[in-house]
Amino acid sequence: MSTTAANGTATNSKDLTTQNSAQEFTVWMQSKQARLELVLDQVLPAATLAPQKLHSAMRYSSLGGGKRVRALLCYAAAELYADEAKQTTGNIADVAACAVELIHAYSLVHDDMPCMDDDDLRRGKPSCHKQYDDATALLVGDALQSLAFALLAQPGLCTQAQTQLDMLNILALATGSTGMAGGQAIDLASVGKPLTQAELEIMHSLKTGALIQAAILLGNASSQSLTDDANQKTAALNTYAINIGLAFQVVDDILDVEADTSTLGKTAGKDLDSNKPTYVSILGLEPAKRHAQQLYTAAVAALSPFGDKAIRLQQLADFIMQRSF
Repeated sequence: MSTTAANGTATNSKDLTTQNSAQEFTVWMQSKQARLELVLDQVLPAATLAPQKLHSAMRYSSLGGGKRVRALLCYAAAELYADEAKQTTGNIADVAACAVELIHAYSLVHDDMPCMDDDDLRRGKPSCHKQYDDATALLVGDALQSLAFALLAQPGLCTQAQTQLDMLNILALATGSTGMAGGQAIDLASVGKPLTQAELEIMHSLKTGALIQAAILLGNASSQSLTDDANQKTAALNTYAINIGLAFQVVDDILDVEADTSTLGKTAGKDLDSNKPTYVSILGLEPAKRHAQQLYTAAVAALSPFGDKAIRLQQLADFIMQRSF
């Protein structure tokens, strides 16, 4: 079936539905990004508060940049259960999304430092250590991490203390030596060394995937109903998170080869120049793209228990994939 648009051209009704869905997602995404920016602005110390240089650098590294994919995943997972009429979990989801983004910002600040990946550009502007100095950048990472946990630990955030403890545990495990920090350690130790695909996936499931997984599980914990199938649905979300987290990294590796610096907002070709093992270097470009597609398919399939309620998580999976191809 087709309809005639105002300009006289025929438009398929399925195409219109797809366009409307894409427009709705864009509106949703932009509203969440704007909300997160507002909340981050409120929870970050004012740049005029002593120590001014540290607080200025914290805001510089956290505000006004990035697609906020992790926060969006957190919000989308929270909406699987939240009663939109009551909006009882909105504040918890805001705090969880902020905590994840603060951890992510801290990891980027430290990742760019000379003792790590040594990159001068982040989100299209000078990295924190270039804009300020190495010592300030180190302290920025420390302070952002502390602030993330302080937000989640604030008294009265959740009506059930166990829920709040669970959320703190999720974030702690995702960021420590068996999560993001451990993945970075493996990454640094792997420069110039051949890795198998399995070894590479272990590294990235920790370095990149752990925080993405935490974002989704935090959103889930912030609003999940205590239904008989709650454990089954959490397991399904975990499967989605693991697969989309790895897909995110595969796409990043492809972008490092195919995109330019202005598109990436960071130095293009950095991994290749640094002789780092990537999915492209191990599998080849086209096999890496196929692998990303397989991970995407597995992630979307895991959402089946949620039906139409998982539309935002489905759309975010599409968004992650469409960054490059």
